[in-house]
Parts: sequence; C-alpha cells; structure tokens
Amino acid sequence: MTVADDAAVDLLSNMLSIPSLCGQEDEVAELLLASIRDAGFEADRDEVGNVIGVFGNPSSPRTAMVLGHMDTVPGRIPVELRDGALYGRGAVDAKGPLATGIVAAARASARRDIDLRVCVVGAVQEEGPSVGARHLARGPAPDFLVIAEPGGWDSIVLGYKGSLRFTATVSLPASHTAGREATAPERAVTFWNDLLAWCERQSPENGEGGAFNRLTATLIDMNSESDGLQDRASLHIGLRLPPGISVQAARDAVQSLLPDAAFSFNPGEEAVRAGKGTPLVAGFLRAIRAEDGTPRFKVKTGTADMNVVGPAWGCPMVAYGPGDSNLDHTPDEHIKVDEYLRAIRVLTHVLEDL
Repeated sequence: MTVADDAAVDLLSNMLSIPSLCGQEDEVAELLLASIRDAGFEADRDEVGNVIGVFGNPSSPRTAMVLGHMDTVPGRIPVELRDGALYGRGAVDAKGPLATGIVAAARASARRDIDLRVCVVGAVQEEGPSVGARHLARGPAPDFLVIAEPGGWDSIVLGYKGSLRFTATVSLPASHTAGREATAPERAVTFWNDLLAWCERQSPENGEGGAFNRLTATLIDMNSESDGLQDRASLHIGLRLPPGISVQAARDAVQSLLPDAAFSFNPGEEAVRAGKGTPLVAGFLRAIRAEDGTPRFKVKTGTADMNVVGPAWGCPMVAYGPGDSNLDHTPDEHIKVDEYLRAIRVLTHVLEDL
C-alpha cells in the first residue's frame, strides 16, 4: 500500500474505534471535522449535527453530494486488522462507505481543474428516525447524489424498498376461555394471517422482479395482557414496500383488515429507484471497468437515506460503497481493506469525471 492508502486505512480505523450509536455521534463527528480540516478543506456541523465537508471547487455552480451516516447499531466489536480485513462495528454499515467518500473527495480535489463542488455529509441518526437526512431534504438538491452505503466496490445500487412499521392493539372485554367469543390474542393472530394473505395478493404472481417487487411483512414483537376486565393483544409489525405501493395505501389497507383495532404508525418511507441513463451511472461504469471490475446493478430490500432525500430531490443518484451488506449489524462485521481501497479509487474517478 502507498502512504496515502495507509492514511485512508488509519482514518477508517480511528472512526471504528469511536462508538457512535444513533444519537451519540458527537465524538466521531469531532474526528471527521479535524480530519477534513487537517487535509485543508472546510468542514462544519449544521443545525441538527450533520458533518458537512466541502471539497473540490467551492465556487462551482455544480454540486455532487456524497451522503453517508456516522451512527451505528449497538454492539461493540474489537477493532483489529486481521487477514487483510478491518473489523469493527460500522466497518460495513456505514463508516467504511463514509470514509470512502471523504478520501475520494480529497483525492479528486487534488486536481486543480476540477469544476465541481463536492459535499461529503456524515449524517446523524440514520439508524433511527433519519434526522440528518430529513433536515437535508428540506434544502436544495445537489446535481448528483451518491448515498454512501455498502453494495460492493463493483456494484451500483439503484434502489431501496420502502418501509412502514406499526403496532396494532386489540382490546376486548375479558371472557371465559370456554366461551364462544374469540380472545384478543386470537383476533391478533387472525389479523396477522389476513395481513400475510393481503401481502401475497399484492406481489407479482410470476415472481417478476424478485424480492424487490414483493410486499413482505415481518412480525417484530407481540404481547398480550389482561387486567381481569379487558384483554389486550399487540403486534409490532414491519412492512417492506415495493415500488407501486405507497405508505398511505399500505396504512389504509392495514387498517381495513382490523377496523376495530388501535393502530400506531411510524412515518414510513416510500420505495425509491433511480434510473440508469445518467452521467453519474455512466461515470461509475467507466470507473469500475478501469479497476478491472465487471459492474453490477443492484436493488436493496432494506432502506437507507436514499428513501428520504431521493423523492424530495429527484436528482441523478446511486448508492455506492465497499463492504458485504450481509455483514450489516452482525457480530462479524468487517471490510476487506483491498475492497475499501478499490472503492476509493472508483469514487475518485467518478468525481473527477463529473
């Protein structure tokens, strides 16, 4: 590795060494501010705590944004470099992709003739209510957007499914188990089965589009209780929404399946899918091939900040970043150093190309 590559690995290692749970990003934010400023570029935090580094030509009328996030899910993983891989919570989701954006923007900015303003954002609370992305979405759209999320160094992610979480609570007068009336838990189970059947009816019969085009439900939590007068049963459920099924349509359908229940809905996110025919995608195709890779297009069944800012901005966008997303949130989370460095070179080429 070169000296510059060593510095890139050190940056990511230092980021991984700082715990940054959702809502607790201040310490890692200070590291990023210092790193960007030490490299000679501007960096500040906005009103909600997002770190925003400005690279390239600050006066250019054209802006490319690399939007990543600083927070991680819980779980301490000792930070270590072993067998060519860097281990630590957030190595894949998503400090690795964010570090890729910072290093690539700095390297692309070394070209004095670059005619592009590059903003790299470390957003807050992506693993929760996406406070950082929601704040950004109220502002002006960039000309190009790269969401810093894992997909693999040779992959271009074009879309994410939508999401809707809710709690359904059934309350009924207490009754004897020998009686004919369904109990609250039984009503809740019937609703769950009806919901699964409804999801199946919304999905393509021929399986076209795979999991991305299927409406799926997950039973996250369930409980029941009784005070002797009222029996209650609650289900906490997550829906993954394909393109074509809006959050509002899903809410309406869910409530119609159990009209006498009490529902509590999270805001939800619409599905988003970007097009292939943009200069941004073309730049990634060329850059991946220049690194002797065969570009692959992907869509994800999870969600990311693309779901928040994508519908608001409508600009050319992709998600890109190194790492195996199957390792997201796992005890074995790690990123291959070679893949991380190759992703930096790819994104550097893309920013120079734009």
